[in-house]
This record gives sequence, structure tokens and C-alpha cells, in this order.
Amino acid sequence: MNKVFLVVVLLLCVVMIAGCHPKKMRPLGPSGQEGTKPPAETVVKEPAERPIEKPIKPIETTEGEGMALKDINFEYDKYNLTEAAGDVLAGNAEYLMKHPDVDAFVEGHCDERGTEEYNLALGEKRAIAARDFLVRFGIDRSRISIISYGEERPLDPSGTEGAWAKNRRDHFVVK
Repeated sequence: MNKVFLVVVLLLCVVMIAGCHPKKMRPLGPSGQEGTKPPAETVVKEPAERPIEKPIKPIETTEGEGMALKDINFEYDKYNLTEAAGDVLAGNAEYLMKHPDVDAFVEGHCDERGTEEYNLALGEKRAIAARDFLVRFGIDRSRISIISYGEERPLDPSGTEGAWAKNRRDHFVVK
């Protein structure tokens, strides 16, 4: 009787273990390490709106003013703004203050490491960080929309350390 009970318990354990599916993780690189999981408190939600795929309208600038809005980059697995990013965002804010008719999308991007869900959440946090900086600088929040593309739109798809550094960015699109 005890042997039958033990066999039944073992079979139930095997069935339960076989029924569990591990989460799919992407490798970090050539070493084959698993990607990072999102923190338990991260709630991933679909952005309310996606920009319409169309060419970006050119912005007229005065001579010497340069490109209207510049991108910023982030450190690996981070969404806090570096000092260099703050300097670029201050320039973007000054441009937006001089051009009150210009609105912008802040696109949050990540490198290809980590899960799709994690990268979407991280890209959103990056876009929010940039938008909040611009709002604190005096830009009306209604002029700045955010969206996260996670790893969907890499600037450099080559999968190298240098490419990953380029892909961890907020890209500013005039709308």
C-alpha cells in the first residue's frame, strides 16, 4: 500500500513538473547567458496610441541652429538620465520653447537583450524619463507623446556591444 501511494505521488510530481513551461529568455550574447526578467512590480501595458507610419516632416531651422531634436542614449538596463542626456534634453527643451507649434514623440528603444515584455516596459520608462525632464523644463506635457518600441526598431541590428549601446536610446520625432 505504501509503495502504491509513493508511486502515485511521484507520478503526480512528474506530471506537474512536465506541465510547467519555462519563460522564454533571449541570450545576452555569444556567451549564451539568459536575458533579464522584468521586476515583479513591472506591469506591461500596450501604449494607447502608435504613431502613423509616415515620413517625418522636416523642420525649418535658422542657419547654425542644427538639427531640431537630438536623441539621447542610456546605460545597459537603465532608464535614469545621464548628465550628457540632460544636456541634450535641455537643448531639445530650448528648441521646443522657441517653436511652440512643434510637438514631439519620444520613442523609447532598447537593445535586443531581455524579453520582449521587459524591453517594452524599459523603453516606456526611458521615454517617460525624457518627457518628464522636458515638462520640468517648462514644456507643456500635451506637446509630448511617448511610445515604447522596445527592441523592435534597432538603429544598428549587428548584435555587437557598440550596436547595443546605439540601440539603447530615446529617439525624438517631430509630429
